[in-house]
Amino acid sequence: MKRIGIITKPNKPEAIEVTKGLVGWLGERKIEVFVETRVASVIDHPHGYDRNTIPSLVDMVIILGGDGTLLSAARAIGDKDVPILGVNLGGLGFLTAITLDELYTLLERVIEGDYKTSIRTTLNVSVHRDGEKFHQYRVLNDVAINKGALARIIDLETSIDGKYLTTFKADGLIISTPTGSTGYSMSAGGPIVYPRLHSVIITPICPHTLTNRPLILPDEVTIRVILISRNEDVFLTLDGQVGLAFEPGSMLEIRKADNFVSLIDPPHKDYFEVLRTKLKWGER
Repeated sequence: MKRIGIITKPNKPEAIEVTKGLVGWLGERKIEVFVETRVASVIDHPHGYDRNTIPSLVDMVIILGGDGTLLSAARAIGDKDVPILGVNLGGLGFLTAITLDELYTLLERVIEGDYKTSIRTTLNVSVHRDGEKFHQYRVLNDVAINKGALARIIDLETSIDGKYLTTFKADGLIISTPTGSTGYSMSAGGPIVYPRLHSVIITPICPHTLTNRPLILPDEVTIRVILISRNEDVFLTLDGQVGLAFEPGSMLEIRKADNFVSLIDPPHKDYFEVLRTKLKWGER
């Protein structure tokens, strides 16, 4: 590792301080460091770069923040095969599972090439209307369809590989990756799915029919959801960060993306330990 990018949660003072110390530590080891322009100006780093440019210039990206910062960075990385080291300076932190206390010890190993990665599936999400594609995104966690604050229950006609599944009558629908199964989907009653499984989860939000349950499918399928309801405010939210209106008659299409996200695993800490710690299993 000779070129490392750092993506920081800019409005968190602790993250700025950690970034400043990390830049100095890496510089002492003759490693070229790339930080975002707005962070560079704060820490007096001579060069700053656009977040979307950094992944194409480096061997690895360090995330200083929380899961939201990592999800944003994953979109910036796009199709670049760049491993991500997520350091938790936020809240729950399923994706940024490495603590600040572990950072420098782990970095010594990573710089020497002594590390393992967890390969995470991503989804391509596109919105079609009148036979045309209007939007396309890639998500690491999930895409959620939600009704507006004053809207009634919405009807979502859903098919799998062209075969009709059902028309969900609900407050909304979440389509998530295994990585996203511990996010919004879990809050809506969805299952926790081991992140390396090749699957996709459909979780209805407050379904009118109580027998509508979460459904796990192989990730090779194509999922299509058509908004049948009229005169209702409905929105799409991608990875909890990007939002847009979902108009009546529009179709949402979800497929597995060709590209993956590589997360550097924390040493001596497996996925089940992360679950126990973050969800406080076993505590009374």
